[in-house]
Amino acid sequence: MIALPEASYCHAARGHAVHGPYHDHEYGFPLEGDDELFERLLLEINQAGLSWLTILNKRGGFREVYDGFSVERIAAYGENERARLLADPRIIRNRLKVDAAIANAGRVLDLCESHGSFAAWIEAHHPLEKADWVKLFKKTFRFTGGEITGEFLMSIGYLPGAHHPACPTYAEIEKLQPAWMR
Repeated sequence: MIALPEASYCHAARGHAVHGPYHDHEYGFPLEGDDELFERLLLEINQAGLSWLTILNKRGGFREVYDGFSVERIAAYGENERARLLADPRIIRNRLKVDAAIANAGRVLDLCESHGSFAAWIEAHHPLEKADWVKLFKKTFRFTGGEITGEFLMSIGYLPGAHHPACPTYAEIEKLQPAWMR
């Protein structure tokens, strides 16, 4: 068996109290629900400039203050909700990230109307090279550069690289035949 590279997320996450469960059961696994996809996008946007551990530790707070990541509810947020979010220490209180969450929820609703679901919109553009995904996401969403888009798509199974082939989780994901393997 090939050893995991020490510099890999797979190596660092194995057995870690917070990273481990995310690595073993979520990262790189296909997602389809609109709210679940939006959650992942929102978390990836909020990770920009911070550690993933910070985001995972605040995930419960994000879930509470963003109404369970309900796309419909977040898209309807007005100035009162925006002010509430910016004052809540359970999340990342960055005005650009909060504004992006609200605007992006609206964009997801638009995509659901035009394609049936957020997942269907993503699938309609598969396969694309990472650079083309980045262009598409920058054109469609706020606060989505190369790193955010790449991590989002890796985390939901649309780009390879979430796990090292020697990682046991890689074999689990391989059984599911995520989009990047098709």
